[in-house]
Amino acid sequence: MTDLLRLEGVHTNIGRYHILQGVDCVVPEGQTTMLLGRNGAGKTTTLRTIMGLWPASRGTITLGGRRIEAMATPDIARLGVGYVPETMAVFSDLTVKENLILAARDGEMDAGRLDWIFGFFPALRKFWLSRAGSLSGGQKQMLSIARAVIEPRQLLLIDEPTKGLAPAIIGALIDCFAEIKRSGATILLVEQNFHVAQQIGDSVLVMDNGMIVHRGAMAELAADVPLQERLLGLSLEAHQ
Repeated sequence: MTDLLRLEGVHTNIGRYHILQGVDCVVPEGQTTMLLGRNGAGKTTTLRTIMGLWPASRGTITLGGRRIEAMATPDIARLGVGYVPETMAVFSDLTVKENLILAARDGEMDAGRLDWIFGFFPALRKFWLSRAGSLSGGQKQMLSIARAVIEPRQLLLIDEPTKGLAPAIIGALIDCFAEIKRSGATILLVEQNFHVAQQIGDSVLVMDNGMIVHRGAMAELAADVPLQERLLGLSLEAHQ
């Protein structure tokens, strides 16, 4: 198995706060790796640091054998990295169509790719010419994910995609992520819904206090209630 992404001794400081304190981890190519941890553990900071939105103060980040920790965010995106932030960050004054055009290479959307996206998120077709700001929270999340996958990506960084969503929409997201993985993409996904994590995760990284404190198979963590309670403060069963 090849490691697509590798972090070694990564530290990130935000102002006077030392958030990441030596993150060491690998993300295997072609798998969905869950990044779990209590609130404030450093999960979002890890994704933002990989994406270059917050610079690493120390350590190395390697994507496909190429060091990226000093690269600008647009250059990292051009290497085939998509990012879905927790805030969704859609352009509210633009239509659904315009949001996707901005995310497409050279502003040209592939019709087949677009139909593939509509298969998971039919609401985007329905509201194609509507302003993104008028969409519901779940529809905005669909649009945020659609923007990240409008072009094939080798790596997707996704931050809490199911937060606050209805079960039917969560089901569509699970199907979408499974299909993305089957297409050959690698996913690093922060998720607080442990039922979702158990369903789609191949491997798992658990963070605490800005460091990785556990690495392993998602199925093994899902089967070990005492380990869940020690690492996360509660069992996965409590979130199902």
